[in-house]
Amino acid sequence: MLARKLTQQLGHPTQSLVGWLVKQFLERHNRVLEERAVRLCEIQPDSTVLEVGFGPGLGLQEAVQYLTDPKGKLLGLDYSEYMHKVARERLRDHIASGKVQLFQGRVESIPLPACSVDKVYHCNCYYFWPDLLAGSAELHRVMKPGALMVTTLKLASIREAVSRGVIQDKKWQPEPYMEALIAAGFTDVRLEEKQHKGRDFQAIFATAAK
Repeated sequence: MLARKLTQQLGHPTQSLVGWLVKQFLERHNRVLEERAVRLCEIQPDSTVLEVGFGPGLGLQEAVQYLTDPKGKLLGLDYSEYMHKVARERLRDHIASGKVQLFQGRVESIPLPACSVDKVYHCNCYYFWPDLLAGSAELHRVMKPGALMVTTLKLASIREAVSRGVIQDKKWQPEPYMEALIAAGFTDVRLEEKQHKGRDFQAIFATAAK
């Protein structure tokens, strides 16, 4: 019962004690993965960038620093009302200036026009999507031709969470996600082993072919 509740909260944190604990966990354990995803995207000053599943907003906070051109725009989408509130507070000055815009919603229905995004990144979230193919297809729709998407994760930590029952009934392995990306029209889909300050992690790359 508790393990299933943790799984639900990891995918959709609510404003509750458990949701707050999940926020604390994400802020402590996801920072490096968020920062690495941003850097691997090779964001340009005038890029339009989208983060899916932004959680408490650590990746957004990192990405906005690269968007120094007035044309640069940072967009975020998260399913959780609580995470939307937390990130909105963290990025309040950038939101007020119009540089950052956050949406609450599902990856299967992104409120953006087709071919409008240069870079997409996300961290430890695809296995919470209800439909990998639908989510991948929607990301492909909003991305410009040749746009890059980067996903970062730490498979060793995910395996441990699965073994402890913290993540249940999810397609957490990268292969089903990568297959969905290919089926949705992405090319050059690959998983690379990475390291940062002696710590191993993985990155999935995909290019929107149109």
